[in-house]
Amino acid sequence: MDDACPGIDPDDLPDGLVVADETGRVICFNAAAARITAIPGAEALGRPLEQALPLEDLKGRRWWQLTDPYGGLATRVGQPERNLLLPGNREVLVSARYVREAPTGPVRRLVICLRGTEARRRTERSHAELIATVAHELRSPLTSVKGFTATLLAKWERFTDDQKRLMLETVDADANRVTRLIAELLDISRIDSGRLEVRRQPVDIAAAVGRHVQAHTAGGQSPDRFFVRIHRRLPTLWADPDKIDQVLGNLLENAVRHGEGTVTIEVAPAISKSDEKGTTVTVSDEGPGIPEESMGRVFTRFWRGSKRGGTGLGLYIVKGIVEAHGGTITVGRGPGGGAEFRFTLPVGAPAFLT
Repeated sequence: MDDACPGIDPDDLPDGLVVADETGRVICFNAAAARITAIPGAEALGRPLEQALPLEDLKGRRWWQLTDPYGGLATRVGQPERNLLLPGNREVLVSARYVREAPTGPVRRLVICLRGTEARRRTERSHAELIATVAHELRSPLTSVKGFTATLLAKWERFTDDQKRLMLETVDADANRVTRLIAELLDISRIDSGRLEVRRQPVDIAAAVGRHVQAHTAGGQSPDRFFVRIHRRLPTLWADPDKIDQVLGNLLENAVRHGEGTVTIEVAPAISKSDEKGTTVTVSDEGPGIPEESMGRVFTRFWRGSKRGGTGLGLYIVKGIVEAHGGTITVGRGPGGGAEFRFTLPVGAPAFLT
């Protein structure tokens, strides 16, 4: 195996590696290949490739006979990754590279990369869940908007001004709901692709907390529901104010909606192990909290806890925003027994210096 891959131990590779010589016999079959295919390496080494790795396409055709790497087109350099089957319908992702000494010369080595399908399946399921969630969340407000507007257009004169206002307010609220969902989808797309832009400006985090608390009290919450503790001598924070508002708004909304008792918001200076200054914001409540077994899934897509409602995307976006700022966020149990979210942001630098 060392002769087939000089300078590197094939068993250190994360993907399956199979190498066949110019006669088509297997000279390298690493540990990952054995794990992915469930074929012992000792059984594969020295055997013809068709016997050692009996692959078929999804139509049941023998793959090596179909592609004919040793006798096919002399200009072919390999095969792109595709889903193939081993005996017992075991799925593997296979790509191949044809190694020639001259551009159109005979194949001297056939290098094959094998991967399991689990990661791709998880990605596909995640995308399918996202589509299903979006379709479900859009259907309700759009049905309402369509119903009310159609009714108003058809029977405008039959309704009183108060009835018209009520229906238009409902349409407006549902349109806002659709707008928020679309904004969440755009955020997820940018987070997943690493394109979430952070435009840093000076942020008064204490004032931002005050605005969000005031919004909740104006919406009917008792002022006694909130306890705000702002430490003195906070470092100057350079961050994206709109995105920090989004993080604060989501965490406070969760605490008010899903928690109980007093919601405590604490803002304090933070110093990391590398002596880098920053700001830590902690939001906690006195509700039932989050079960220990669910702590690891809080920041994943579609996590909603014990209560339904919403898309389950908010905390996933919050984590993405905090990490885009170079910060961290954790969840635990607060002093009052409820959930405690804590995020730390480095001081950062102005946008024109980044």
